[in-house]
Amino acid sequence: MTSMPEVRSSLDRERADLLETLAKHRGFLRYTAQGLTDEQAATRSTVSALTVGGLVKHVTLMEHRWMRFAVGGAAAMEAEPIDWEGQFALGEGETMAGLLTVYDEVAANTDELVATLDLDAAHPLPEAPWFEPGAEWSVRRVVLHLVAETAQHAGHADIIREAIDGQRTMG
Repeated sequence: MTSMPEVRSSLDRERADLLETLAKHRGFLRYTAQGLTDEQAATRSTVSALTVGGLVKHVTLMEHRWMRFAVGGAAAMEAEPIDWEGQFALGEGETMAGLLTVYDEVAANTDELVATLDLDAAHPLPEAPWFEPGAEWSVRRVVLHLVAETAQHAGHADIIREAIDGQRTMG
């Protein structure tokens, strides 16, 4: 039989592991963006339409929306409209520094929520062609999705940055 302190300790370790992994991939994305001018952050340096700044903006918005889902389900996630194309580009007046500040604020909010929410709590996913009808995700699954999305886009940003000035996140 498992004692209550062991269960608590295991949950704390899981939260710490999730948050540490997410922080690591956020750090890769931030490292890739460091030192870029706003012009460089908006540069399309490959055949892709993606930019480093656009990826930071997208990851910030994605993390914010998914944590709204974790707290209040699909209705909370969809309460704020999203510009599906504009989320990948720096808008008029947006700067790399400003995007990174907002990213830090969103990350701090996410970390606080992951530390306190019930990881087993689940909500039905919003209706979308890429989700199985009637499927639901737990808070844990949302955090794992954030890790995967952040890691994937940090890799995209790294390729774009290397094509701009040769800087690489690793190696």
